[in-house]
Amino acid sequence: MFHTMKQLFAPTNKDLRKRILFTLGALMIFVIGTSIRVPGTDEITSNLGFLELMNAMGGGSLKNFSIFALGVMPYITASIIMQLLQLDIIPYFSELNKEGPVGRQKINQITRYMGIIFAFIEGFAFSFVFFNAASAIEHLYIATILTAGTAFTLWLGDQITQKGIGNGMSLIIMAGIIKELPTMFVLAFQGLILNSGLDLWLGILLFVVFVIVYFLIIIGVIWVQEADRKIPIQYANKSTSAYGNNQSYMPIKINSAGVVPVIFASSFLMIPATIAQFTKKAGFINFCNHYLTYNTPVGFIIYIFLIFFFGYFYTFIQIRPEELAKNLQQNGGFIPAIRPGKETENYVSKVLSRLTVVGSIFLIIIAGLPILFTAIVNHAGISLSNQVTIGGTGLLIVVGVALETYKQLEGSLVTRSYRKSYRRR
Repeated sequence: MFHTMKQLFAPTNKDLRKRILFTLGALMIFVIGTSIRVPGTDEITSNLGFLELMNAMGGGSLKNFSIFALGVMPYITASIIMQLLQLDIIPYFSELNKEGPVGRQKINQITRYMGIIFAFIEGFAFSFVFFNAASAIEHLYIATILTAGTAFTLWLGDQITQKGIGNGMSLIIMAGIIKELPTMFVLAFQGLILNSGLDLWLGILLFVVFVIVYFLIIIGVIWVQEADRKIPIQYANKSTSAYGNNQSYMPIKINSAGVVPVIFASSFLMIPATIAQFTKKAGFINFCNHYLTYNTPVGFIIYIFLIFFFGYFYTFIQIRPEELAKNLQQNGGFIPAIRPGKETENYVSKVLSRLTVVGSIFLIIIAGLPILFTAIVNHAGISLSNQVTIGGTGLLIVVGVALETYKQLEGSLVTRSYRKSYRRR
């Protein structure tokens, strides 16, 4: 890492530093935008429930009801739907997926249009739920501003991707989450030491333990994110003497699904709560509050089950064993001691299934830690803000995006060093 930083500040990498500064400037614009409230609205004081994930990914912009309250979540929803539509559900999208860069560009364009439509629908729904006393024109006004905020955020993400470094959308989400971290540690310090009512030294000890556990979880997340299972691959056109030093591998990550299962599970549980807000029926609202919120035992169990289910579902969508075995056979590749075709498909499915169990359990632990932490703190009678948590999906996103961006930066520096060495020859 220190060698990478040394290379970065070399005189020959001035343009790369400009790209990094452009990225930081664009992210600063986003952070400032999360504090600009939609005109005529107030901060949301009610409990956000399952919308807390969306609020965390937007840097608290939903709680502030800022112009970036929706963030890039409508685009993420559209992206997931487009991925599902490409699985031979609609032939047009399947054909676009097979057309290479041109098809992917068209899919990306459709995804953005779909994201803008979802932004308007979600903006109107949030306006109705949180400001139900407003008139129809005011609802339309709020939805339009929120949609414009999402459109600007998507444009800003594209600019980062093209003129900066890293994936713009992912970095915007990471910036929103990191923005809230200093506030969280300050609130933890105040709650455990200054205003806890506990003995001073006990409060200090609890705060130190909180910080240590938080960073241990980060180390654990990094380890799992980087861990993968390498399946050896041999190609028929390679000589047997090459089998050893030049062995090819097909890496499969332990957590191939990323944070998508948690987003799916949260969205699935959010649907009944949203309907309850619209219908205003006391019986249905009480049912949702008692059985469909993860703060209750039944809701927590349903939440865990949904994460596990969607972990399997999305992993097998991302890595399709049948298609993988087919492509491997067409390229003259095979897994040693495994016959091409159906046996390869079954073997990959078996390996993927086992890895998905571990990956889904990891996601359940990360997503469940904040809920369990809050329950333990409340049971102990310690007064802490809801913003103070341990673990959580936000931490998983930050670590994943940071690792991805660092690898891209390191790869760019290695490529430049190689080109420089090549020119000297």
